[in-house]
Amino acid sequence: MATATLERSSERDVGAGRGQWRELWGRLRVKKLAVISMVLIVVIYGSGLFAPLLAPYSYTDQNLDRALEGPSRDHWLGTDRLGRDMLSRAMYSARTTLIVTAAVLLTGSIVLGNGLGLLAGYRGGWIDNAVMRAGEILSSLPGIPMLILINAGLAPRAIEATRWIEDHTPLTGLTGTGFASYLIVFAGLSLFSWIGTARLIRALVFQLRERDFIMAAEGLGATGRRVISRHLLPNVTFLIVLQLSSGLGAIAGSEIVLTWFGVGVQPPAPSFGAMLFDGSGARTFQSHPHILLVPGVIVTLLLYAFVLLGDAVNDSFARR
Repeated sequence: MATATLERSSERDVGAGRGQWRELWGRLRVKKLAVISMVLIVVIYGSGLFAPLLAPYSYTDQNLDRALEGPSRDHWLGTDRLGRDMLSRAMYSARTTLIVTAAVLLTGSIVLGNGLGLLAGYRGGWIDNAVMRAGEILSSLPGIPMLILINAGLAPRAIEATRWIEDHTPLTGLTGTGFASYLIVFAGLSLFSWIGTARLIRALVFQLRERDFIMAAEGLGATGRRVISRHLLPNVTFLIVLQLSSGLGAIAGSEIVLTWFGVGVQPPAPSFGAMLFDGSGARTFQSHPHILLVPGVIVTLLLYAFVLLGDAVNDSFARR
């Protein structure tokens, strides 16, 4: 009897949740700036996702005879110092940002941040103390300098591990794709990205676990896993979405900044940070402005689109 009651309650919660999401999507899509920002994000990241099919050249193709050319029929956005097509490199750089952002969001925000926040808030006790003390230690460290030290210190070992994998497994070509630098940047950003999310989720769960519907579920014999997955998680989903929408731009920007410093994604893998660094000199900009303008404009549009989308999502949830 208790199990049947819990199942009917869960079905009602799922149906109500779907209706609320449809309502929120209806509010979001009538906002012009939100729609424009979503279109920009889809276009930039979509071009990166399908770069092998859409890019006119490979990001490694060099032609020194046509280096530093401006936009032309053959190279719509011009070429860089090594004669590489800027449009193709911008597409593949968008793919790099997409890969790092998606990986960090999945592990750092969704898995670590939300999982540890739910667990600490519901269980309390020594679990809560351990999670929060670990978060306090990490948050007390300067973010960007620590990421630079982590990437600079672990990069050689990651490259050696990648080469060992190539030598002892059927996997080949990992070193040429910059897999080691992807892994280091992703791990470093994930290490610091979960703290804020975990704190917010924990604070809300502290309030929810004293509510009548949680106590009723526990009284009917629901396990801790069921209470978290069926009752607490649906009630903090709005906060998760807000955190994800507001954190997209920060994660993408962190990857670009790390690469600009030279400790992020390493060549031959393309990145907006490396493109910005190549065109950042004053004389270079005066002589060949397209080298800086191409990645600069794309990065500005992408980060600004994330800001607009985050504000729109926040406003839609606030109206709810």
